[in-house]
Amino acid sequence: MSQVMDSSTDTFFDRRSPTPAVGAPTGERRQFANSHEELSPEARELAHAIDGYKLRHRRRFITYEEMLSVITSLGYHK
Repeated sequence: MSQVMDSSTDTFFDRRSPTPAVGAPTGERRQFANSHEELSPEARELAHAIDGYKLRHRRRFITYEEMLSVITSLGYHK
């Protein structure tokens, strides 16, 4: 009834490591990775503001409250 795990095909990459391992995924992991090119100038400004917020606060995803604070920081109001 013992099971043998074959770990030779699975490779573990520690994403927290300051120096990535060979073959590890590199680059930033962002919610809106490459979608800025097709946006209107206003939407592009919002996307850059949200990306800046996420980088400053080390967040991959933001809440609606955080998004609202970014939008109001750009001067929008109801």
